[in-house]
Amino acid sequence: MPTTTWNRHHILSLADFTTAEYDTVLQTAASFQEVLSRRTKKVPTLQGQVVANLFFESSTRTRSSFELAAKRLSADTLNFAAATSSMTKGETILDTAKTYLAMGTDIMVVRHREAGVPNAIAAEMDRLGVKVSVLNAGDGQHEHPSQALLDLFTICTLIDPDHPRLELLKGKKIAIVGDILHSRVARSNIWSLIASGAEVHLAAPPTLLPKLFAEYILEEAGDRGQGAEGDKLLLASSISHLPSPSSHSPNQKLFLHWQLEPALQNADFVMTLRLQKERMTAHLLPSLREYHQLFGITRAKLQLCKPNVKVLHPGPVNRGVEISSDLMDDPEFSLIQSQVTSGVAVRMALLYLIGSGKV
Repeated sequence: MPTTTWNRHHILSLADFTTAEYDTVLQTAASFQEVLSRRTKKVPTLQGQVVANLFFESSTRTRSSFELAAKRLSADTLNFAAATSSMTKGETILDTAKTYLAMGTDIMVVRHREAGVPNAIAAEMDRLGVKVSVLNAGDGQHEHPSQALLDLFTICTLIDPDHPRLELLKGKKIAIVGDILHSRVARSNIWSLIASGAEVHLAAPPTLLPKLFAEYILEEAGDRGQGAEGDKLLLASSISHLPSPSSHSPNQKLFLHWQLEPALQNADFVMTLRLQKERMTAHLLPSLREYHQLFGITRAKLQLCKPNVKVLHPGPVNRGVEISSDLMDDPEFSLIQSQVTSGVAVRMALLYLIGSGKV
């Protein structure tokens, strides 16, 4: 296990993660990946601790992954479901959290459809002076730190299985395609990939990638800084075509496209995102068929990328919309199942890092 000191009590956002913290997560996850390959997949690291999965929003992968990760670390788990809880009788979110606190919870993994709920629970735990850690498992259109970290781990272990680290992505071109406007995964991935030195290209229809998104990202970068160095995030908007290498700053890291082709040109990795129809309050797309024709990832479109390009998707997948079904199931290109597998090791690492100092 890495010996780097870890001082972060909560994991709520990646906007202020340092390079050292990213590398600590990656190296710790690699250690747990090795544990998960053994016949006995359990370690006593968090024995005696209680991890409460407070999922106020439906989930399959994230919830199951956190539950399995906690059990692999020998923690006791409590699973909350809003539909069968006292919230149906009027109990507030903070009262629910304090109920689990009273049961002896050490770590709360929180998912909610509204942005800011994990932060509010973390602030309440801090106000009460307790040592309970809060881990954001996805909040509204804000962030999804553990998903971005498992994406990072999946890519880095593909490049160097024995020593995954942030610097491996420096200079790589990574395209993020799809419903970026509503995606908390995209926001977290932007922070981690920019911190790595990768060149990130966002591609979506204008209704799912408005210019205001660029202003939001720049504002966040200015408020929080990026990583330990506090570098400002540099962004250029490229509507019709990718600027030639000589036409943009060498420090430029983030590009916006309203067409797919320039984002895919010579890309090393492609992250495609689910169309989040449950979050769309207006008719933002003419049809799913048209979206797939213009922005769906297929074998033919991947010919624009580098020959060894790999495709990722956080799931759940709308087959034949964001990605063709045959491509999704092709292990030569698809890392989707690897992402699910990586999720357990990464979430073990996160629970270990924020929980190991509590015993």
